[in-house]
Amino acid sequence: MKLEINVPDSLSEITLGQYQKFLRIDHSDEQFVAQKMLEIFCGIKLTDAMRMPLKDVRAIINLINDLLDQKPKLVRKFTLHDRQYGFIPQLDQISFGEYIDLDTYIGDWENMHKAMAVLYRPIKNSYGERYNIIDYEIMDAEVYRSIPMDAVISSILFFWNLGNELVQSMLTSLEQGEESRIVQYLNSGENGAGMDRYTHLLKETLNNLNISLH
Repeated sequence: MKLEINVPDSLSEITLGQYQKFLRIDHSDEQFVAQKMLEIFCGIKLTDAMRMPLKDVRAIINLINDLLDQKPKLVRKFTLHDRQYGFIPQLDQISFGEYIDLDTYIGDWENMHKAMAVLYRPIKNSYGERYNIIDYEIMDAEVYRSIPMDAVISSILFFWNLGNELVQSMLTSLEQGEESRIVQYLNSGENGAGMDRYTHLLKETLNNLNISLH
């Protein structure tokens, strides 16, 4: 049997929508997971996958797993549907509305495309490596299901690393005795809700991708 198989060569060839679809399946059966990986990431029908040589199936599955294990550097720009998108260039200028939507949606993989709509937006003009993106507004974020997974994973890793650096910097600058008060504040009730949810998402994300926090 001869099949035309489109196996992704890089993480940029896997979309967020594909990964969301992959997360929805039952992962308790390894054989079923392997079949669905071929279907979702390579476009192979289940009936055709069953006829493939076992060694080929294993090679493809190992390749996809290796891609999902990668820790890409922050993707600042990518092209989607002939339009260039850029990572939000000035995080210190993020608006209250952007923060609320990011905090709301980044805790849910099914809504991750809405979080990515905050972080990556169409570029309206650029000057070399510098660029400006369009203003943020609530919109139909379905197009963001098509963004590449290297952008998704790299932005999550970026925020995890940034958060660690900010917390460490803050704690080391505190006077003796204040550190425990800050930690208690961040982990208490309403004040810590956003951070707890965000940290849980990051840990879950990294665990799913077999990425260590250390």
